[in-house]
Amino acid sequence: MNQEQRDATLNIMTTSKKIRVAVLYGGRSGEHEVSLRSAASVLRNLDTSRFEIVPIAIDKQGKWHLNDVELLASAGASLPVFENSAEVVLPANPNGKLAFSQGIDVVFPVMHGPLCEDGAVQGLLELAEIAYVGCGVLASAVGMDKEVAKRLIRDAGLPIVPYVSVKLGEWERNSAQVAERVGKELGYPCFVKPANMGSSVGVHKVADALKFMAAMKDAFKYDTKILIEKAIQAREVEFAVLENPVYGEPPLVSVAGEIAPTHEFYSYESKYLDENGAVLMIPAKISPEQMKQGQEIARRAFETLECEGLSRVDLFLDKNTGQFYFNEVNTLPGFTSISMYPKMWEASGVSYSELLSRLVDLALARHTRKQKISREYIAD
Repeated sequence: MNQEQRDATLNIMTTSKKIRVAVLYGGRSGEHEVSLRSAASVLRNLDTSRFEIVPIAIDKQGKWHLNDVELLASAGASLPVFENSAEVVLPANPNGKLAFSQGIDVVFPVMHGPLCEDGAVQGLLELAEIAYVGCGVLASAVGMDKEVAKRLIRDAGLPIVPYVSVKLGEWERNSAQVAERVGKELGYPCFVKPANMGSSVGVHKVADALKFMAAMKDAFKYDTKILIEKAIQAREVEFAVLENPVYGEPPLVSVAGEIAPTHEFYSYESKYLDENGAVLMIPAKISPEQMKQGQEIARRAFETLECEGLSRVDLFLDKNTGQFYFNEVNTLPGFTSISMYPKMWEASGVSYSELLSRLVDLALARHTRKQKISREYIAD
């Protein structure tokens, strides 16, 4: 993008009467490529009669770039990152770089993983006083840390599968003792998961103690805390949760979706690399009573973890007992053309485009409420 194009873009951004939505994508995480696919779908489905789209990409080195929306409009299933485009900075900058807040009404962060949906970007946007879609700092951070989320869910009286968590320092000091504890408390098979990753990156189903050691080594590539969870014979049932547009009313919950992986479990490969990696059933084939029970657990989990805007709540449904267990909450779920979150809302009567519009409206409403909060002590 040359200087003339940049000037024209800025002129449009500051004079348009439409709501200016910055679609923020990419990011420095192992889910960078997933974000590029999600953002492509969001870009194609935002209502251009209401919104002007300002695409901003974060490359793998952490630099922010103002991308060309017209060039991106012709992109395929995955958006590129134009790394030679205008650099974006958050504060106003005397060197002529684009100030991020200039001409932006709301940010739609379409990013996944650490430094993207864990509260880091959300905190940055809070400091810049910019409205943004999705959960705030607290819920984003808690939702990203699967182990902390399970603690809060357990304390709220909701069921979870038994687990053990291990930090890198403990593992390096005495991996044999950790392995012995896992074998005793959980047994095999078990799941090994980085506590702060998504999209099944670094996740392994472990059949025995020997494979456990290798799985832990790989998982520690992605995080310094690992969650080891007892494997149960379960169906994976998910619910899409959306903040109620009537402030203070209970969140809305979609019909359930079910994932039946053709791989041993719903791995990264089965999610994104193998077109036949899983069968997605929406609505899930569960009884009306189970649907109601699962929706209530999803609603309570959303509220317990202080979620706002949107979240996808993933549950296990034990094949033997019919018991639901909380698995995890995803505060910025995938928005690709085959992602469960938008598909579950479509099955519940909310189109993809309408869903995106609702999310933007919720973000702006929250921002307006927060602006009314006093930042100074007012004596009675």
